[in-house]
Amino acid sequence: MEEDIMMDRKNVLTMKLLHYFITEKNYNPIILQGVENEIWLENLEENCKVVRIVSNYIHNDEQFDFDVFKTKRIVKKIKKKTLSLSINVMSIFLDMSDNVKEDINIDPKLICINVKDEKDIQNSSIIKNIFPDLSKKMVYTENGVELFMKITSDINKHNKEDAKKLEEIFKSKVPYITYFLIIINCIFFFVPILFGQYDDILSKFWIYGPKIRGGEYYRLLTGIFLHGSIMHLLLNCYSLYIIGSQIESFLGKWKYIIIYLFSGITGALLSITLNGMIPSIGASGAIFGLMGSLLYFGYYYRVYLGNVVKSQIIPLIVLELSMGFLSTGVDNFAHIGGLVGGIIITMALGVKDKTTNFEKVNGWIVTGIFFIFLIFMAFVLAN
Repeated sequence: MEEDIMMDRKNVLTMKLLHYFITEKNYNPIILQGVENEIWLENLEENCKVVRIVSNYIHNDEQFDFDVFKTKRIVKKIKKKTLSLSINVMSIFLDMSDNVKEDINIDPKLICINVKDEKDIQNSSIIKNIFPDLSKKMVYTENGVELFMKITSDINKHNKEDAKKLEEIFKSKVPYITYFLIIINCIFFFVPILFGQYDDILSKFWIYGPKIRGGEYYRLLTGIFLHGSIMHLLLNCYSLYIIGSQIESFLGKWKYIIIYLFSGITGALLSITLNGMIPSIGASGAIFGLMGSLLYFGYYYRVYLGNVVKSQIIPLIVLELSMGFLSTGVDNFAHIGGLVGGIIITMALGVKDKTTNFEKVNGWIVTGIFFIFLIFMAFVLAN
């Protein structure tokens, strides 16, 4: 009896399709409440971001139209959760009656394929265009229970590998670099005070356009470790601990250091360009860069962090920038420069297992153009 069940046409097709999309194309199942006789899979890095395998019997046009309506409604929810502006969906129907209208592809964002057997997959021009290797990957030497065991084993192995990668990224780690940066910021604040050199250190090392253009380029870096008051220091150190520890955990220590320093420098460059003759100090430009980096990372892991990005990261960035424009004595240009710098340098460095080499190359090109533009603005136009 078990052998007969495994040889059922729909079951075999479903298993083979699941094996292809999960193990070959890295799609992940979507858990949907109240949805029966269909499997939803998503991979936001693919052009066709969602694939549906529908085993429910579609017997007429009315039922097909209702299925399309239901699908669009669910896709709207997925778009909100994953912060996606557009999602292409492929629905593969395994049990559609001949009574259903022939033209089932009216919406270009919702591709519908009627598949009764594997020959339909081989003959489908749409599938050949989107997934050209699908028909070849559905050829197996195993049958019946052996096929079921192989596919189940492969999918379980793939899921375990994915779970291991996610655990490595999201597991709690000791943020040594974050602690080190906090200590450096504290040393730059308290040691000059202890030796009565606080004002002298500020004037020698803060971010000040005329001095930097005069050749004291080190100020672009040293100024991001200086603070004007104990409250300024505590707020930035607290923000650094909360946000920096996350970036250090998600992206790794070396990428974290590069993002922090690059964001601080790009913030300083925009500050001396647009902030006139006013000196600037503080780690907030670098911290905004870490926020931008977290935003970029959250985009790639929006399946897991979509609600966090939407409800916490984006509102925090908007709130902090708004307060900066409304408050006096806040260098919001450094914040903006750091934020943009953090996003593009993270694009260049890449997110492990997510960013392609092509995206990294583009990231380095954009980073180079942005940095050269800031140098030109700061040292040529603003001079």
